[in-house]
Amino acid sequence: MPKSINHLATTDNLFFGKGGLDRRKTEKLVDEALAGCDDGELFLEYVQSESLSFDDGKLKSAAFDTTQGFGLRTVAGEASGFAHASALDEAALKRAVATVKAVRAGHSGKADTAPRGTNQLLYADDNPIDSEAFAKKVALLQEIDAYVRGKEPKARQVSISLAGSWQVIEIVKADGWRAADVRPLVRLNVSVVCGEGQRLEAGGTGSGRRAAYGDIFKPEYWRREADEAIRQALVNLESVPAPAGEMPVVLGSGWSGVLWHEAVGHGLEGDFHRKKTSVFTHLMGEMIASPGVTVVDDGTLADRRGSLTIDDEGTPTQRTVLIENGRLVGLMQDRQNARLMGVRLTGNGRRQSHAYAPMPRMTNTIMLGGTADPQEIIGSVKKGLYCANFGGGQVDIVSGKFVFTITEGYLIENGKLGAPVKGATLIGAGSEALTKVGMVGNDMSLDPGIGTCGKDGQGVPVGVGQPTLRIDALTVGGTAT
Repeated sequence: MPKSINHLATTDNLFFGKGGLDRRKTEKLVDEALAGCDDGELFLEYVQSESLSFDDGKLKSAAFDTTQGFGLRTVAGEASGFAHASALDEAALKRAVATVKAVRAGHSGKADTAPRGTNQLLYADDNPIDSEAFAKKVALLQEIDAYVRGKEPKARQVSISLAGSWQVIEIVKADGWRAADVRPLVRLNVSVVCGEGQRLEAGGTGSGRRAAYGDIFKPEYWRREADEAIRQALVNLESVPAPAGEMPVVLGSGWSGVLWHEAVGHGLEGDFHRKKTSVFTHLMGEMIASPGVTVVDDGTLADRRGSLTIDDEGTPTQRTVLIENGRLVGLMQDRQNARLMGVRLTGNGRRQSHAYAPMPRMTNTIMLGGTADPQEIIGSVKKGLYCANFGGGQVDIVSGKFVFTITEGYLIENGKLGAPVKGATLIGAGSEALTKVGMVGNDMSLDPGIGTCGKDGQGVPVGVGQPTLRIDALTVGGTAT
């Protein structure tokens, strides 16, 4: 049976059950709101979420939240009207209809074709919050804390967090078109501060996916996370001040793809191109990266943090090639920007919640692998920097300039990894860095499932990935004198 039908049975009970909205009246109100508009939808949402934080050997916080509501949007040309409420009742919906109808004044449009259906099943609809007892979750955090402190005598502080959410959505468009999705999401984070004398250094890691907690409770899973956090902290205890200047930089596989997410991905979202504010505007079909560089946005990967069966406008997600062998060939689109630009949909219309209107956003953005052996890439650098893990970063969409902090990095000396460094930052412009990719490794991997992307005040879960690669020249900010 198609997934959309299964999920509509589930979501109808939440949104149109006893004490909720009446489905037929709701559909008529949506038709009234969208009459004469080019597009729009009613977005219904129900979310359960929880978070537990364990610090200094104690459960510091535990939170559980349930939210629900709707967002109603009308689109007429480049204009849009939007109203939202946390009350799922007919009176609130009627007020929203009266508000958004104003956007179509003087406009006579014909509604865009509704999205096609999909039977793809990217993740189960299990509710992680119900899957394990609260006491078992607390016991897990206690066990991880005891494990770290028992294994590493230099551990001075241990912080662990566990988070889960269960989001149920239903989208209603004109003429009674409906689609639904049920989205679980979990994440475990472990942070360790190790000390030696007066020096303290931190290490941290995390992982997650669209599923119930499941494997997270298995010792082989959480011990791997704890061991990695300890390893990073001990490495940083041995670190030396990072050098500064322009030099070759090698990026490790996996989470390092966050650099391209920020420095390149945002600039390939359709709204920035339509408004001509992206550094890549007017470069479609042009070479914007080194040959061998291929970047895709893929929302169809099973269980991945950034994956979605349908986006927040009801369009099935897909694998979109953005850069192919160095050439710009595609963009990420929501419905409004795709219509205004006269291009096809890509299933990238996303929103943080029912209180926000959708816009083009990334899902899982990945640089594909090449042919070089990772050790060969490191061996090709006489003097440079190897970046194994990244912290935060920021980018200016218009110029493409970025700054990223390195949480685990190493000197490269005569083709071999040297001392770990601290205080390193990468500074550059995505459009320039892409053209300086000199070698692409054959070890593409995905991040562990920890990414959250911010845009215009909205945060959504995302994924990244890449192989080991060499950027021939990039500015490194450091602290060495």
